Amino acid sequence: MIKSILKGMVIGIANIVPGVSGGTMMVSMGIYDKLIHCITHLFSEFKKSVAFLFPIAIGMLVAIAGSAVGLTWLFEHFPIQTNLLFIGLILGGLPAIWKNVKGNRLKVGHVIAALLFFGMVVGLAAMGETEGTAADLSFNLVNVLLLFLVGIVAAATMVIPGVSGSMMLMLMGFYYPVLNAIKNFISALVHLDMNGILVGCGILIPFGLGVVAGVFGIAKLVEVIFEKFPMYAYWAIIGLIVASPFAILLMGTFPAVTAVSAVTGVVALAAGVIIAMKLGE
Repeated sequence: MIKSILKGMVIGIANIVPGVSGGTMMVSMGIYDKLIHCITHLFSEFKKSVAFLFPIAIGMLVAIAGSAVGLTWLFEHFPIQTNLLFIGLILGGLPAIWKNVKGNRLKVGHVIAALLFFGMVVGLAAMGETEGTAADLSFNLVNVLLLFLVGIVAAATMVIPGVSGSMMLMLMGFYYPVLNAIKNFISALVHLDMNGILVGCGILIPFGLGVVAGVFGIAKLVEVIFEKFPMYAYWAIIGLIVASPFAILLMGTFPAVTAVSAVTGVVALAAGVIIAMKLGE
C-alpha cells in the first residue's frame, strides 16, 4: 500500500512539472501496463482494479496538492538538482522497458517509431518554452465546457509516456491559471472560505471531469495498440523516454553551474535512478 502511494506521488509530481511526463513515470515505476488494464477493466474487474488504483490515486492527489504549493520553491532555489532528479527518475525506468524488446528482432519500423516519438517530444518542448496568453477562468457556460475539453486533452497527454500534460496546458495558456486555482482552492479549504471554495469548484470540477473522461478514452486506445502492435509500442516508448531528459533541459531555467550544484546535481540524478529502479521492482 505505502509503495503504491509513493509511486502515485511520483506520478502526481511529474504531471505538475512542465516537460516531465506522468506516463513516463508510470513506465519507470513498472506499473504502466497494469494501470492501463485496471482503468479499461474498472467495471468488469471492479474490486481488483480499485484495490490497485486507489492508493496510486491517493498518492497522486496528495502530490498534486503539495506540488501546487511547494514545487515552485524547489525549482526556484534548486533548479539543477530538481531537474536532474526528474531526469534520473525517467532514466531509471529505461531498463524495465528494454527487457520487453531485448531478444526480439529489430525492424526498420521499430526504429522509425522510436525516432518519430523522440522528435515529437523534443519538438513540443522547443515550442513550449513560452506560454501563450493566460486563459480566462471566470465562471460561465462557455468556460465550463472549455475547461472540460482542456481536461480531456491534458489527461490524454498525461497518460501517454513521454508527453507532458502540464506542457500541453502551458501551450494552451491554462497551466498557471489551473495551478493557481488549485492553490486558491486549498487555501480556501484551510480557511473555510465558502466563496473561495465555490469559485474553486466552478473551475476544478469541470476540469476534473474532463481529466477522468480523457484518461478512460486514451487508456482504451493504448490497450488496443499494445495488444496489436506491442513491439512498435515499446520502441515508441523508448523514443519518448530518451527524449524526455532533452525536453526537461529545453524547458528548464538553469543558473550558472557551481562545484556544489554540480556535485549535488549528480547525487540527485543518481538518487532518481535508484528510486525509479527500486519502485519499479
